[in-house]
Amino acid sequence: MIWLIAGILVILAALGAPLFALIAAIALLGFSASGQPGTAVAIEFYRLADMPALIAIPLFTLAGYLLAESQAPRRLVRLSNALVGWLPGGLAIVSICACAFFTAFTGATGVTLVALGAVLYPALRQAQYGERFSLGLLTASGSLGLLLVPSMPLILYGVVAQQFHTTPPVAIDALFKAGLLPTLLMITVLALYSAWQARGLPRPPKSPPGELWAAVKDAGWELPLPVLVLAGVFSGKLAPSEAAAATALYVLIVTVLIRREIKLVELPRVIREAMLLVGAILIVLGFSLALTNWLIDADVPEQLFAWLQAGITSKLGFLLVLNAFLLVFGMLLEGFPAIIILVPLVLPIAIHYGVDPTHLGIIFLANLQIGIFLPPAGMNIFIAAARFDRPALSIIRACLPFYALLMLCVLIVTYVPELSLALVR
Repeated sequence: MIWLIAGILVILAALGAPLFALIAAIALLGFSASGQPGTAVAIEFYRLADMPALIAIPLFTLAGYLLAESQAPRRLVRLSNALVGWLPGGLAIVSICACAFFTAFTGATGVTLVALGAVLYPALRQAQYGERFSLGLLTASGSLGLLLVPSMPLILYGVVAQQFHTTPPVAIDALFKAGLLPTLLMITVLALYSAWQARGLPRPPKSPPGELWAAVKDAGWELPLPVLVLAGVFSGKLAPSEAAAATALYVLIVTVLIRREIKLVELPRVIREAMLLVGAILIVLGFSLALTNWLIDADVPEQLFAWLQAGITSKLGFLLVLNAFLLVFGMLLEGFPAIIILVPLVLPIAIHYGVDPTHLGIIFLANLQIGIFLPPAGMNIFIAAARFDRPALSIIRACLPFYALLMLCVLIVTYVPELSLALVR
């Protein structure tokens, strides 16, 4: 009977059944089989209201959507170009930095490709960068920023991981600190590769006198944002939820009342689009927490650990298998569902192998960054193909060197835990 039900669920998943419905079905069937009432699922939704960090998700999401609807992407590109555009490979470095920053605030790599791709791709081609390099750079850079403050996936990992009461505990502010150096490593590696690719191109001219100051003034209202979030969280003065509230309020005032790039009549539409995403996350999260409790009650992680331990005895071997596992599932699932579904299975096993839970979160998201544009099913491949009007195979070929570079970074992040934990400790 169990195998029949499992087969039906797999068929429904293949036919495109909603993810939350499948998770709910598994949780309800699991509780029913163990003799527990289905109200255990409803209780998990009630528990969501008691999670202080959870309020950061809708607030940061709203701030990201408001920024995406405004002219902030254009100002960000202008400022980055004034700062580093004169370096060898300067425009490519501008693209990397702008995409990473924008993805961090929106939490959606696809939004970055759509919003910045229209500005950066023509600029790269006009600066004589090759078509393949330009396509690969923007597709890969669109996924950067998932490890940066105030990335939504980082918050979501922290919310799910906190249900396991690990030692040491997983704190959202610790995750924010842990993601900084790995992201800088990835940006630096891609920047050096871009400079090498641009070695035969004409040296970009320096910005005209006063352009840097003009760009700073143009982006004057956006510049305090990273300071507000980073300084507040890193100094311990602001909790993640407080930083989210301050960010959302600040962005709302700037975009609607000061710059007036979003009209008051358009504000309900933007809020509605942002909260649709938040609602979807919360529904999946509620059912996922119920599924997590059932998995723990049924000792599923312990059984998986016993099975893995028969073939993998070392921590290093486990981490290598984990990277491959996360790359595959990062390709098949979008970022939010992948975190919600896989963390309850992976985290208890990783703790048995001696992996720090905060370090695990960075490994987790670093792999998802690559999986999201990994062939054949990575979502960003198809978003880039639509955005740049190129076949998906052309996008995949363009991304090949970037897969290799980012995989090297992921291996460094995986096997050098101090890179993630130095700022935390």
